[in-house]
Amino acid sequence: MFNKKEAKLDKIDTLIGKNTKLEGKIECKGTIRLDGELIGDLSVEGDVIIGESGKINGNIICNNIFISGMVKGNIISKELLRLTNTAKLYGDIQVKTFIVDENAVFEGSCKMENAKTLNETKINKESKKSK
Repeated sequence: MFNKKEAKLDKIDTLIGKNTKLEGKIECKGTIRLDGELIGDLSVEGDVIIGESGKINGNIICNNIFISGMVKGNIISKELLRLTNTAKLYGDIQVKTFIVDENAVFEGSCKMENAKTLNETKINKESKKSK
């Protein structure tokens, strides 16, 4: 089911459980798994796993992201974005690699870019926020 690029997902550094609802911005390193609900942005120096019960209403910046739940917001993924058959994604994405399983829902635009361009996009957005 997972390839070599996905093998590092065996180690979860942060877990947001099914019965948890958070509001605000989350910044973290490593791999985060979300089975609960987040209202706010998620910025991860690592990978994101959104379980079937997981919901995010906000923007996401990460290396790799695997969605089985629902996301309403834009995503910048430096490497891989995968939508499993239960995923629902409503928003625009910038990715290097995009995989969509049968029955997944994606409503938005997709911009395919290399990792260097995605890093520059992230830096430009963050520098505008600090002004």
